[in-house]
Amino acid sequence: MTLSESLLIIVALIATSAFFSLAEICLAAARRLRLRQMADEGDARAEKVLLLQEKPGHYFTVVQIGLNAVAILGGVVGDGALSPYFAAALQHWVSPENAQHIAFVLSFLTIIAVFLVFADLFPKRWGMNAPEQLAVRLVGPMQFLITALKPVVWLFTQSTDLLFKMLGMPTQREEQITSADILAMTEAGARAGVLAEREHRVIANVFELDTRMVSSVMTPRDRVIWFHKDEPEQVLRARIVAEPFSAYPVCEDDIDHVLGYVDAKDMFQRVLGGQPLSFDQGLPLRKALVIPDRISLTEVLEQFRQAHEDFAIVVNEYSLVVGVITLNDVMSTVMGDLVPPMDEEQQIVRRDDNSWLIDGVTPIQDVCRALSIDAMPQMDEYETLAGFLMFMLRRVPRRTDTVKWAGFTFEVMDVDSHRIDQVLASRPALSASGVPLSATAAQAGAGSSGSETPSA
Repeated sequence: MTLSESLLIIVALIATSAFFSLAEICLAAARRLRLRQMADEGDARAEKVLLLQEKPGHYFTVVQIGLNAVAILGGVVGDGALSPYFAAALQHWVSPENAQHIAFVLSFLTIIAVFLVFADLFPKRWGMNAPEQLAVRLVGPMQFLITALKPVVWLFTQSTDLLFKMLGMPTQREEQITSADILAMTEAGARAGVLAEREHRVIANVFELDTRMVSSVMTPRDRVIWFHKDEPEQVLRARIVAEPFSAYPVCEDDIDHVLGYVDAKDMFQRVLGGQPLSFDQGLPLRKALVIPDRISLTEVLEQFRQAHEDFAIVVNEYSLVVGVITLNDVMSTVMGDLVPPMDEEQQIVRRDDNSWLIDGVTPIQDVCRALSIDAMPQMDEYETLAGFLMFMLRRVPRRTDTVKWAGFTFEVMDVDSHRIDQVLASRPALSASGVPLSATAAQAGAGSSGSETPSA
């Protein structure tokens, strides 16, 4: 066999091995969601790839038969094709016997290197870049080979399935997508610029609804504006002007005895129609939806949907009112600054690059997001910034109390009847190199003092 014939055979074996390597990596890396989308768009080949992914035994058996056969033939042909030429070239420097041994090693390494690059690394990297597009192109030839080699494929597949059963391992791949998988994909899309950062934040907020409790976003009890059922019209009008909201609880004696709620739209219509704002003169009192304070925001949305309501009273295990929540509160959690709050007061106000003024009832998740803190200690023990301070201090905080965490100093600025109103979160200013300026100044001072020489 001449050198040109041997090289032609080697090229054909490399192409065959590359085909099987590409077929292997494409089927493994192809995403089912993308294949399903292609199948729904009318690509019948994508449906075939999906079926092969569900039962890939015969497919991978053919791949391994092809790869191993090519590897064996490549070694035989490559040794016979290149060894004589290497030996002839080496005989000028070493003995013929040593030349044969060295030629065998060089021929072996050359064939391995060529096959590794052109038959393995290159096709697999190509397949990882576009697995779905290549998988649908190769599914036809692979199905032909599966049919042509059916007896051999059946024998090896049955042997492999028997081994899986003996080891108690599943023979089919289970395709399960978790919320962590979706968040990872959206984060990768945001980093690649395919998904806007705000869209990524909205998706992440949706999955937070399962872990955030209703008490983290509700209006707390001491901030709820409620009406007494016997209050005169002048008082109602003054209260609405001073505290405009979308709905107001209506109580009998105190806030723990809720009779229902009045919608601001009903009151507005009566004012425009010249009708009196009085509950004993026709002002409609709606039945209030009552929900417990230990349910998640996802469950709140479901109860809103079932009751066809957008306002609810939140009670604790002792049937005491702890706050109220609206659909807008929940949507503000999902959409962030895309949905403005009903009132103008902001819970987190950035004063400068290194300090924030934060309301004590701000949800701790929002604090972590605003300050870019990964996590607080034992976050399941509290829900607000005030709860974090109480947890860390192990007592009710007083004015000027401070807590340090993750490079931030949280200082209590204002306390009203044991309730934390304002907290100042600050961090040391950073130099251009990212080092705190205080540390830089300290280092400079230490350096200057060390350079001084004592006077005589």
